Amino acid sequence: MSKVLRKLALGTLAAALMAGTASADTLREALLSTYRTNPTITGQREALRATDANVAIARAAGRPQVSATAGINRDLTRSGILDTGGKGPDLSVGLDLSYPLFNGGSVRNSVRAAQTRVEAGRATLRAVEGDVFTEAVAAYMDVIRDRAIVELNANNVRVLGTNLEATRDRFEIGDLTRTDVAQSEARLQLGRANLATAQGRLTSSEENYRRVIGKRPEALAPPPPLPPLPSTPDEAVRIALANNPDLIAVTRQASAAGFDVSVARAGRLPTVSSVVSGTYINALGGNPGPLPSTGTQTSAGLNARIPLYQGGLPAARIRAAQALEGQFLEQMIATERAVVSNTRSAFASYQAAQNAIASNVVAVNANELALEGARAEQSVGTRTVLDVLNAEQELLNAQVALVTARRDAYVAGFQLLNAMGQAEADDLGLEGGPLYDPLGNYRRVSSNWNDWANDRRHDPVATRTVTPSEVPVPLGRVLTEPVTTSGVTQPPQ
Repeated sequence: MSKVLRKLALGTLAAALMAGTASADTLREALLSTYRTNPTITGQREALRATDANVAIARAAGRPQVSATAGINRDLTRSGILDTGGKGPDLSVGLDLSYPLFNGGSVRNSVRAAQTRVEAGRATLRAVEGDVFTEAVAAYMDVIRDRAIVELNANNVRVLGTNLEATRDRFEIGDLTRTDVAQSEARLQLGRANLATAQGRLTSSEENYRRVIGKRPEALAPPPPLPPLPSTPDEAVRIALANNPDLIAVTRQASAAGFDVSVARAGRLPTVSSVVSGTYINALGGNPGPLPSTGTQTSAGLNARIPLYQGGLPAARIRAAQALEGQFLEQMIATERAVVSNTRSAFASYQAAQNAIASNVVAVNANELALEGARAEQSVGTRTVLDVLNAEQELLNAQVALVTARRDAYVAGFQLLNAMGQAEADDLGLEGGPLYDPLGNYRRVSSNWNDWANDRRHDPVATRTVTPSEVPVPLGRVLTEPVTTSGVTQPPQ
């Protein structure tokens, strides 16, 4: 039943993200850009590819080994019984084939450890995707929040400017005092200071958006609704403990460390391998007498290595492997604690933000009515200028609090989805091309037998965000030619 509910919830989230506004960038488009070009995600994919290759490395230890030797040798001196009448040169060519038959289970357990670490790497990639998507959602919502706050403060400055002009006019005709003018002017300057602070915070949010998502924010559409979230923190924790990718990754790492202990124990056991070798010798200078100048030799047999005493090395390796396994087992508990804490914290933050939204909506409506009444009463002399200024400030504070609460609720809800393991690319229904398939590279490299296979040098997939005007110019250089960056040409300064 829980799997069905999870699929329904994820389907709701994917459908919501697919709904957007044609005239503005949507959250889905921002997440798609993040998925394609964020260097944290693309770098983690390369880390997983390296982990995939470790499976082939482990398997290679159980495969046949073929080697050839060749040499040309000439004796410089030879005397006494060793003087056979010829000094060479002699050509020798050898071919050796070795196949391991028994190695104490080290190869089998090494392969299992490598495969288990691949599973851990895939879970880690999921975790990185979820964390970066959560960061992208926060960056998206921060820009929306801060743009709204800047607009609210700019409107407040315009209103305060109008109030100041009206107050000065009424002062000129003796209807108000110089104190009223000073109060209006002070409140206007405070509003301008708050506007400057809000503009600085907006610039910071836009630059963070650029860092995470890979481009500057244009017009941003409101985010789609979040899918239905668990009704209780206990339900959220149950889902998180079953699906959180960080917990899955550390659990698989602990399992891999257990296989490493078995690999270390194999160092105390005998190894057996079959050996086939062939040698060809040619006395290029010829041999004196009736002896032939060429010869061949082939042999086959079994080689066994039985370790009797290794100076305590196997025991030390076993203890080291067991200690590392113990470390991962302890980390499992630490990760589990973090998952429970993060899930409950996100749930509490989401609930608190929802309650704050409800209260702030009432506060905004009430402050709008209070401001309207204060202005009307001030016009007939029953309210002072300061009363109106305070009412305007209280309305602005309530509007800013409402915008902030809506941002906090959405980000906390997405953080809750991430803690429950439901904020990866597959869950979000991102379109615009196939999603990255970690199984494709694994199938390609994990069973490779070719010594000469390799991949081309990696070209970064992540996009740079440096603009032409930000390109550093070396000292002493005179700008006589345009500077180009990523295909964009900047004219000389």
